[in-house]
Amino acid sequence: MIEFSVLKKSKKSAARLGVLKTPHGEVMTPAIVPVATLATIKALRSDEVLRTGTQLLISNTYHLHLQPGEKIVKAAGGINKFMGWPRPTMTDSGGFQVFSLGFGRDLGIGKHSVKSYPGKLEKAIDRGHQPNHVKITEDGVRFRSPLTGEEMFLGPEESIAIQQQLGADIMFAFDECPPPGVTHDYMKHSLARTHRWAKRSLAARTSRQALYGIVQGAGFEDLRKEGARAIARMDGFDGYGIGGDLGESKIASRKILQWVNPLLDQKKPRHLLGMGHVEDIELIMKGGVDTFDCTVPTHYARRGIAFVGKKSGMPGGAHDGRVDFTKSSLLKDKDPIDPSCECLVCQNYRRNYIAHLVRANEIAGGALLTFHNLFFFNAYVDKLRQKIAKGAL
Repeated sequence: MIEFSVLKKSKKSAARLGVLKTPHGEVMTPAIVPVATLATIKALRSDEVLRTGTQLLISNTYHLHLQPGEKIVKAAGGINKFMGWPRPTMTDSGGFQVFSLGFGRDLGIGKHSVKSYPGKLEKAIDRGHQPNHVKITEDGVRFRSPLTGEEMFLGPEESIAIQQQLGADIMFAFDECPPPGVTHDYMKHSLARTHRWAKRSLAARTSRQALYGIVQGAGFEDLRKEGARAIARMDGFDGYGIGGDLGESKIASRKILQWVNPLLDQKKPRHLLGMGHVEDIELIMKGGVDTFDCTVPTHYARRGIAFVGKKSGMPGGAHDGRVDFTKSSLLKDKDPIDPSCECLVCQNYRRNYIAHLVRANEIAGGALLTFHNLFFFNAYVDKLRQKIAKGAL
């Protein structure tokens, strides 16, 4: 199980410092949680990830079920021993794949914003509308395996059974992650089903692993509050996840956190699912979030993008925030990625070499940028934790 303690509450915002104690060590919160989908951070060894300052990883139940299978992970001693990761772990429930392999795949959209995909969603998704590639029922969700084409079924009981065999410190209840652009009626019925699935997830747990309930409700204030109250009332959850569509702007995301977090048990940790661009992190922390996962540092690194500091106080110097290593101009640049960064990449490699690796499609280029980005994000989060401690955030 886990223990969570709030060490300090901000007087300027809902931000708070805490410590999350797990069987695999402590996490100082707020903390970013990099996504190790298949029990790995792509391009890095687990010992390298540890050197980036990463405290906690989250892996994907659905994808690990497909390969290598939860029985193999369990036989290896659980996910920590399987991947050689000594620090705390989470597994999501597979609920995100209800969206990503469903409406997300159908419409070619992400979960956060319809406006980012003009013309993709011509009308709101209403009650009774089913995605083309998954079937959502009261019992659970039917998928087609992208590896074999075979039909597979995932419901609350199946999700918890898989997560228990994977053996992470923290599991999540199975839920429906709704797409953006749903009607109030769709969301109301989806929310009720998610709450029924939450109760079934609780009933299915037989291990001592922590289990978080997930708050849904999209951008509807009444439904977000209803979701928060319902999950908070359920006896047995060790913490909370805040998921689904988190709004089309920072203002919308801030409002959702303001609606939800005051209604949750203040003694339990809160995790924000799938949000964490650099410009979002201060907002997330001010909103009272304790941990949050995102693919930004690793996803961007594999596409040749490094994050660097700005004048606004992020680690690093006076840069524009990102450096694109696919640009040929960097082949003549002898500076480190970020002159103020203390990571081993910035201490030992220069932009011209990394640009060469990226442009030549060498694996090492993505590995070096992934290490730097994770270090950068962790350093930035640590800087904000210090600001909370000093009463400045």
